[in-house]
Amino acid sequence: MATTSTTGSTLLQPLSNAVQLPIDQVNFVVCQLFALLAAIWFRTYLHASKTSSFIRHIVATLLGLYLAFFCFGWYALHFLVQSGISYCIMIVIGVESMHKCCFVFALGYLTVCQITRVYIFDYGQYSADFSGPMMIITQKITSLAYEIHDGMFRKDEELTPTQKGLAVRRMPSLLEYVSYNCNFMGILAGPLCSYKDYITFIEGKSLHMPQSGENGREEVQHERTEPSPNPAVIQKLIVCGLSLLFHLTISNLLPVEYNIDEHFQATASWPTKVTYLYVSLLAARPKYYFAWTLADAINNAAGFGFRGYDRNGVARWDLVSNLRIQQIEMSTSFKMFLDNWNIQTALWLKRVCYERASFSPTIQTFILSAIWHGVYPGYYLTFLTGVLMTLAARAMRNNCRHYFIEPPQLKLFYDVITWVVTQIAISYTVVPFVLLSIKPSFMFYSSWCYCLHICGILVLLLLPVKKTHRGENTHEKAQLSRSKKFDERENSLGQNSFSTANNICNQDQDIASRHPSLKQ
Repeated sequence: MATTSTTGSTLLQPLSNAVQLPIDQVNFVVCQLFALLAAIWFRTYLHASKTSSFIRHIVATLLGLYLAFFCFGWYALHFLVQSGISYCIMIVIGVESMHKCCFVFALGYLTVCQITRVYIFDYGQYSADFSGPMMIITQKITSLAYEIHDGMFRKDEELTPTQKGLAVRRMPSLLEYVSYNCNFMGILAGPLCSYKDYITFIEGKSLHMPQSGENGREEVQHERTEPSPNPAVIQKLIVCGLSLLFHLTISNLLPVEYNIDEHFQATASWPTKVTYLYVSLLAARPKYYFAWTLADAINNAAGFGFRGYDRNGVARWDLVSNLRIQQIEMSTSFKMFLDNWNIQTALWLKRVCYERASFSPTIQTFILSAIWHGVYPGYYLTFLTGVLMTLAARAMRNNCRHYFIEPPQLKLFYDVITWVVTQIAISYTVVPFVLLSIKPSFMFYSSWCYCLHICGILVLLLLPVKKTHRGENTHEKAQLSRSKKFDERENSLGQNSFSTANNICNQDQDIASRHPSLKQ
């Protein structure tokens, strides 16, 4: 029988028992399906052309809070407390320094909640808990605080094109603020969206305003007939169905924990270990594909997520998309993988940390990502390893990539090798994130003799990252330029061309309850 552990409603316990899944997971999926139906109703009957933005804000907020209380019970009050205090800080402190105060408070409040959930109440009891939505709300609180600071305090000439496009020029009302943080489309699984995008959607101005394009440039969108999101929604629901089917039928047969099984470690050959490492982590990804793609479909069904038209006049519904599966699975570099995984969190880390860091932006971004994800020791081990892998991968590409651009056969060989190395390195890096605890994580790395850690350190010692100098050889510049063009063509990433120093993970911490024997 499925576990009855939940902080929310037990109304669906019979269904939980029938499908043999934890009640909190059943609550989450059913609420997301309800949100999908509510999104279709919202777009049909509460369209911006038919009702006021006030009504749309009220309905979106009430539906979101209902779903939150259904899934998490009174713990959902944390969402309102965190949002309410952050709003008071913005009003009282003022635009000059409120972004820093909101950042410290929101991240601190999230961390306290994560510590109490993990170490005081129960170490990883629930597979879907209230800290997941709080992670998204923390992103929204901090993003909006910086956007208001940029729009109401800093001068335009001090801003990057992206910051200028996202800058908020007036203080939001309390209703707008709570609606942005707690609307039903993103309360359970996100993804993060910018405040300006959300408000233009609620007010029905999306087709009348310039929108942020690639690399922060504004693409002026002329008024056109509103496109139907139905094709995009149907396509994403098909992906959801296939991902869920894969997760329920195959993922459980390939547990990541088997990588540290004593018999497996003692008897398996190195090719077998490498193959199983890759396959087990590959099998762990479909549940994230399901959750994030369903969240994207919900936003699209409500009419949110339209990002204009491509060159062929086809509507693009990827404004709040959180991943690109094909690019993830075919990644030939750490950058390409990270750019396409948890995209909106990557953008958040870029905008609030990486672009604003005065020193060591990569390291600072990894630290922020680790703190934001939670307090399990495995998270920090993953991000420490990720720093090393990211810097080593960058050094390798900067020093070697331009030698393998031509002829095409040589480039194909290079792409195959880098795909293999990237997939193994990503899998090696994220194992502690899945195992959570220190002891099993070190057991895994010990069984691999810390080989990729050692390789990463050697790469950094022998192939330091090259910096461009004025007297640099012209031929080398040309080679690097051609290499960059190939990278951009291979990895067209919409809004995000930033190699964020994180995002090998997700908002859900749903693995913690399944393997108590691994916890310390």
